[in-house]
Amino acid sequence: MDLQACTEALRAKVGDSSGLNAVLKFDCGADGVAVIDGRAVPNTVDNVDREADCTVAITLENLAALLTGELEPATGFMMGKFKVSGDMSVALKLQRVV
Repeated sequence: MDLQACTEALRAKVGDSSGLNAVLKFDCGADGVAVIDGRAVPNTVDNVDREADCTVAITLENLAALLTGELEPATGFMMGKFKVSGDMSVALKLQRVV
């Protein structure tokens, strides 16, 4: 799954209202970023790098695994598959989305 496919999958999961009420960024390094703007009405998902309340540093492969259900968010965090910086409460709300 490439970044565009991950972005589309996130867009489908987020819908018009994610309940995040914050900006969350998946930073896939050289592969790019996917940003959920949970403050926008309706919520938006795009690939424009900007400031976020919470940033999840993750490989594109692990992001795809999260989106397909192959990787549980809590398990991935504990195994070090991704790192969270910023507002951790935003990351915890993410479990409702992915």
